[in-house]
Amino acid sequence: MTVTNNISRVYFIGIGGIGMSALARYFMQRNVIVSGYDRTPSEITTSLEKEGAMIHFEENTELIDRAANLVVFTPAVPSEHKELVWYNTNGYSVKKRSEVLADVTREGFNICISGTHGKTTTTTLTSFILRESGMGCNAFLGGISVNYDTNYWGGDYKINVVEADEYDKSFLRLSPDMAVISAVDADHLDIYGDVGKMRDAYVDFAKRIRHEGFLLTKFGLQIPVGTFHNHLTYSLQNESADIRGYDIRMEEGGYHFSISGPGWRMKDFRIEMGGMHNVENAIVAITLAFKCGVSEDKIRESVAAFRGVKRRFEYIIGVKQARLNKNNVVFIDDYAHHPEELRALLKGAKSLFNDRYITVIFQPHLYSRTRDLHEGFAEVLSMANQVILLPIYPARELPIEGITSELISLQIKNKRVSIVDRENLTEWISEKYIPSLPNALAGDVLITAGAGNIDRLVDPIKNKLLNQ
Repeated sequence: MTVTNNISRVYFIGIGGIGMSALARYFMQRNVIVSGYDRTPSEITTSLEKEGAMIHFEENTELIDRAANLVVFTPAVPSEHKELVWYNTNGYSVKKRSEVLADVTREGFNICISGTHGKTTTTTLTSFILRESGMGCNAFLGGISVNYDTNYWGGDYKINVVEADEYDKSFLRLSPDMAVISAVDADHLDIYGDVGKMRDAYVDFAKRIRHEGFLLTKFGLQIPVGTFHNHLTYSLQNESADIRGYDIRMEEGGYHFSISGPGWRMKDFRIEMGGMHNVENAIVAITLAFKCGVSEDKIRESVAAFRGVKRRFEYIIGVKQARLNKNNVVFIDDYAHHPEELRALLKGAKSLFNDRYITVIFQPHLYSRTRDLHEGFAEVLSMANQVILLPIYPARELPIEGITSELISLQIKNKRVSIVDRENLTEWISEKYIPSLPNALAGDVLITAGAGNIDRLVDPIKNKLLNQ
C-alpha cells in the first residue's frame, strides 16, 4: 500500500462519516497530518481529535489546510460546499472517498463484503477473526467494533478487509480477491433509479473479482452472477445452499451453532449477539477466515470473543443487567434504516424474547427512502407491540412535499403508534413509557432504530431506564 508516498497532509471534507473516519485513521497511522471539516461534533470527531486530527465545524475556507497534498470528500457533501469549491477551483488533488479507498487497497489481497444488509457485522467479524488469530489485516469498517472501539485497524499487512458500499456506486472502484454479496433489496433508488439498475451494479461488482478469485453470495439472490468458476452460496439453514448452519439454538441472548460446507463441517460455535441474521453473518465470516487458512480452533475462539458492532443489535441493557433493574427492560439499539433490516431486527428480538412486550422507537432516514419504502416500513413495524416514530432525519436531502413520518404511521396495523419529536423523547420515556411498564417478571424490550441522530439519545434513554 504505497498511496501515502509523497503525501504528508490530507484534508477531509465530511471527516466524521464512518467511511471517511476510517480513512483518516489509516493516514494518521502512517504519520500523515490529518485535518478536516464536519457539520457537527460527534463521538467519532471527538475520538479523531484525541487521536491527533484537527477538525472544525464551520464551513469556512479560512480554516482549511492550504498545504494539503490530498483532499478527500464524501459524496454526501453537496457540490456547492464552499471548501470543496475552493479546493477544486485552486487546482488541488481532490478525490472521492471511494477513489482513495481503491488506491490504498489496490496492491493488497482484498476481501470485499457488499450487500444492502449485513455487511458491517460481517466485515467486522471477518476482520476480528483475522486479527485475533494472528494473521492480521487492514480493516476498513462501516461501523465501530465494540471489542476495539474503532472502525479501522491495520499495519504492514497484505490482506485488506473492506466494507464495499453500494451508495454512489462506490464499490465499483474496488478490486476484490474474495467478494461477498449478502443482499440486494431495493435501496438508494435516488442513486440507481430503480431496483433493476441497482442489481446490475452488483453484477458489475462481481465482475471486478480478480482472476482466480472467490465469490460468496447468499442463496436465492435475484442477480445473474453467471457461471463464475469459483462461486459458492450460503444460507442460515437452507439445505440447497453450499454452506449453511445447523444445530442452531438460542441461549441468554446469543446462539450456539455449527456449519456445513462442501466436504467440511465445523461444530460448536457460540456468538454473543442477538438475531438469527447475525448467525448467518457469522457463517460468512467463518467461511472467509477458513479460506484464508485460519484454523478451526482459532476461528471458534475468535467468534466467541466477538462483542459485535455498535448499533448492530447492540445490547445497551442486556438480559442480565435488566434482571437486576426494577423495570426489567432489555434495551437494544440498531442502525436499521431499511424495511428488511428492521425485519431482521424485529424477528431476532421476537425469537429471543417471545414472552416480552416490544416497543420500537424508529427514526426514518431520508425523505426519498421514506417515499419509496413507506409501505414496507409500516408492514414491518406492525410486528412490534408499540411503535414510536420520530420525524424524518433529512441527512443530505431537502424536504419532499407530503412525505413525513405520518405516511408510515397511518399504515401501521398496530393501534399503539405515536409520533414524538426527537427533543421530547426522553421526556416521553420518563413520563409515559416507564410509568406504563408492568411489574411482570417477563419484562419488556425497548428498541431504538435508525441511521440518523437517534443514536445520541441512547445514553439519555439508558440513564432514564437505570435511574427511574
